[in-house]
Amino acid sequence: MRYKPDYESVHSHPLPAWYDDAKFGIFIHWSLFSVPAFAGEQHQDISQSFRSGSTDIWKNYPYAEWYFNSLRIPGSVTQEFHKKHYGEKSYESFQKEFEEQNADFDVSEWVKLIRAAGAKYAVFVTKHHDGYNLWPTANPNPRLPGYHSGRDFVGELCDAADRAGIRTGLYYSGVFDWTFRTDVPIDGAVNYMRHQDMPAEYVDYSVRQLKELIDRYRPAVLWNDIAFPRGYNLNELFAYYYNRVEDGVIDDRWMQYEVPRTAAEWAAFEESMKGKLFPPPPEGRFHSDFITAEYHELTGSSEKKWECTRGIGRSFGFNRTEAGEDYLTGKQIVDLLVRVVAQNGNLLLNIGPRADGSVCYEQVKPLREVGAWLQRNGEAIYGTRPHDPVVCEDQNGTPVYFTRKGDTVYAIFLAEELAPRMTIRGYRIPEGRRVALCGAGLVPWMAEGADTVLQIPEIYERAAAYAFRIEG
Repeated sequence: MRYKPDYESVHSHPLPAWYDDAKFGIFIHWSLFSVPAFAGEQHQDISQSFRSGSTDIWKNYPYAEWYFNSLRIPGSVTQEFHKKHYGEKSYESFQKEFEEQNADFDVSEWVKLIRAAGAKYAVFVTKHHDGYNLWPTANPNPRLPGYHSGRDFVGELCDAADRAGIRTGLYYSGVFDWTFRTDVPIDGAVNYMRHQDMPAEYVDYSVRQLKELIDRYRPAVLWNDIAFPRGYNLNELFAYYYNRVEDGVIDDRWMQYEVPRTAAEWAAFEESMKGKLFPPPPEGRFHSDFITAEYHELTGSSEKKWECTRGIGRSFGFNRTEAGEDYLTGKQIVDLLVRVVAQNGNLLLNIGPRADGSVCYEQVKPLREVGAWLQRNGEAIYGTRPHDPVVCEDQNGTPVYFTRKGDTVYAIFLAEELAPRMTIRGYRIPEGRRVALCGAGLVPWMAEGADTVLQIPEIYERAAAYAFRIEG
């Protein structure tokens, strides 16, 4: 199909089966912010911080990839850290150290980890809000012409992932670029909106870069962040992408805010934003193949395909202050993956490498544990679809989530271990079905009223969660 540059045409794009089947992807946040690698000590993730409603979040922002912005906020923990360790050094000057540290790095090491984790796709940050490009772009930043990598990290990753059978998507920060907006930091709803107001020079530059990424790398996912400046017909870009990558997918972060123009409009807007962290989402029709949820989950079986994204820790970029309980365990990631998949989502879990490209042990260990679990239980995850009911409970009140694949249903117990008798409350398997523990053998079962009781063999392998296949 040939797509036209209008909403009706691009919105007719069907969700490709590969994306719905993949279920698990790895995000990679890596740029100049990986040199200072700092966001201060955090005691809660960003969704918890936002729910608190405190405006102090901006002075101790949990994302290390926001270092450039946090550095500009008077009294921020990042500003204090930077002054102590780097003095008057500019953020842009980290480019030299970043490029020196990763000069000999082999991106195939990331691909080995992604494959070991059992992920089916990866999304690589090509340009974050700091504006630095991780490929030798033919469309350099007009404000900072040499502000890009001399190595083609994007191409190297795409090639290595393709050889490993992993699809690669590309992230691009469409509206925030702190090399263009230098007048005010983002420290609340008003300045958040001011950063939506980008000059025509930037819009032209970003569109040219996005088309360059599409033409050069044919990304499986076109993952924009935050929003996109008003005044450009995004349906033209979407049609351009689909006509070159027909089975590609686009996320939902392409909103276009209507920015106040006059002093009176700004005054009214500032009054309406008192005590608020963000402006309300803009009105309008914005196309996407899937919707995103950051550091939280959509409950119930969403009709629209969605993607849960978060770091293994509390930051996407590597934060040197994170350790121990700041990171998810393998068990916690497996539980999250099961919950997300059962509710019609994919999990896009982030790794934040150091400046030299290495990934810390606290991120590697749980990923390998997830991969080991998926080797045994992947049939209950990959290629499945939501089942009704989405979730029940076992005899101890621990969740049991369901997925399905054709006529086969999977019941996944999130229990720490199995008892001799495991009950699925309020769920009765029809007569004549066979039940097996994935990676093991058949399991005797019986109906007890509205419940199902599984008789567990004495010898079974301990796991993060337990998937049972119900056949017939």
